[in-house]
Amino acid sequence: MDKYFHSVRLDKDKCRGCTNCIKRCPTQAIRVRNGKARIIKERCIDCGECIRVCPHHAKYASRDSLEQLENYKYKIALPAPALYGQFHNLDDINIILNALPSLGFDAVFEVSKAAELVSEATRKYLEKNIADKPAISSACPAVVRLIRVCFPELIDNIILVNAPVEEAGRLARNKAVAKTGLKPEEIGVFFISPCPAKITSFKQPIGTEKSNIDGAIAINDIYPHLLKAMEKLQDHDEMMALHESGVIGIGWATSGGEASGTLKDNALAADGIENCMKILEEVDRGNLDGIDFIELNACQGGCVGGSLTAENPFIAKSRLMRLRKYNPVSCNHLLSDDIPDEMLCHTPIEPCDEVMKLADNVQEAMERMARMKALLKTFPGLDCGTCGAPGCKALAEDVVRGYTTEHDCVFRAREELQDMDNLDDTKKLERIIPAPFRETPGE
Repeated sequence: MDKYFHSVRLDKDKCRGCTNCIKRCPTQAIRVRNGKARIIKERCIDCGECIRVCPHHAKYASRDSLEQLENYKYKIALPAPALYGQFHNLDDINIILNALPSLGFDAVFEVSKAAELVSEATRKYLEKNIADKPAISSACPAVVRLIRVCFPELIDNIILVNAPVEEAGRLARNKAVAKTGLKPEEIGVFFISPCPAKITSFKQPIGTEKSNIDGAIAINDIYPHLLKAMEKLQDHDEMMALHESGVIGIGWATSGGEASGTLKDNALAADGIENCMKILEEVDRGNLDGIDFIELNACQGGCVGGSLTAENPFIAKSRLMRLRKYNPVSCNHLLSDDIPDEMLCHTPIEPCDEVMKLADNVQEAMERMARMKALLKTFPGLDCGTCGAPGCKALAEDVVRGYTTEHDCVFRAREELQDMDNLDDTKKLERIIPAPFRETPGE
C-alpha cells in the first residue's frame, strides 16, 4: 500500500482546471497546472471539501460496492446514525435496520450503540486527565489528519479512544464469531459511510495497526436500494426490534452531539473545516484554557453534512431531532469503572513531517526559507490563485521546492512583458497565459 492512501480521487477527464478547489482546501493540498488539478498526497486529509465544491464533479471518493459482500461468508452492516436522517417521513429507525438484510447483509449493528459506549469512555478519560487540555475528540478522522498536518504540536491533546465506528466493528465481529463459529477473517464488516475521511481511516488507520472495518459503502450509493427495500416493509408489527441506542448515540450524527454526551458544561463543538481550523488556532495560541473537551467535525453540521450523504444536512438534522425525541438518554453502558483496554488506541499518532520540511538538512532548509521570504516580497500578496496555487506563500514554497517558477505569477509576468522583445510571438503568448491554463510540452 502507498505511504499515503487517499479515498479522495481526481478524474482528470472531467477536470477543467477551474481553480475552485484550491481556495477551499484547508491544507493547501491542491495545485492546478496545465489545465488540470493535482492532489498533493502528503497534504490531503480526505475531508471531501473539494468533492463538495467541484462544479464539474471531477473529485470523487473511492468506496466499496454491495457486490463486495460476496467476498465474505457472513456480512455485517454498520449504519452510521447520519443514515437515519436521510429518509422523508421516517417514524421508526427499525424500518431502516430491518431493510438492510434484504440488501445482502446477515446482521446489523448500530454505530450509535458503540457511540454511547465511547461517550462513557470519554467521560472516564477526561476524569483521569490523560490528554492535554483541552482534550480533542478523535472521532473525526479528517480532523485528526488535519492536526497531524497543520497542528502537530496538538497531537497530545487528542483523546486516544476508538472512534464509534471502530468500536462498533470490533463488537460486531466478536458477536458474529461467537454466533456463527466462523473465523474473524470470514466475516465482513461494512460501514455505511457519510464521508471519504472515514473510508481512508479504514484503509490506512491512525492510532491502531489494523482497522476493524473491512469495507465502506457510501450513504448516497446505498440510499436508492435501501429506499426500495424499506417500501416493502408495510407491516411494522412483523419487524424485529433492532434499534438499541438512545439520544446520546443518535446525537453523534450532528454537531454538538458528542460534546453533549460528555455531560460537561465546559465542552465546545465546532463544525465545518474552516471553523475547525480557527478553533485549533485558538488552542495553539493557548486561548481556550477554560475548555475541557472539544468536538470538531470537518463537515458542516457534523456527519449529516458529509459529502457522501444523500440529503441536505439541515433537513437531516431536523429529522434526527424528531426521531430521537422519544428515545431514552442512553441504552448502552460500560461493564466496569475502567475503560476497556480494547477501546484505547495503542499506536502513537505521528505528525506528517514531510509537509513542513523544506529540505533534508537544516542548512538547505534555511536557505530555502530565506529564498521564500525574498520571493514573497516580489509577489503582490493578493492570493488570487491565478498561478494555480492557493496563495502567494504557497507559490513561493512551490518555487523553492522546484515544482514551478516565479513566472507563474501573472503580475510578475506582466512586469516582464517589456523585456520580451527578443522572443517570438509564441513564447510571448505562453508567458502571459496564467499558469493553470498553459500547455507544457510532454505533460
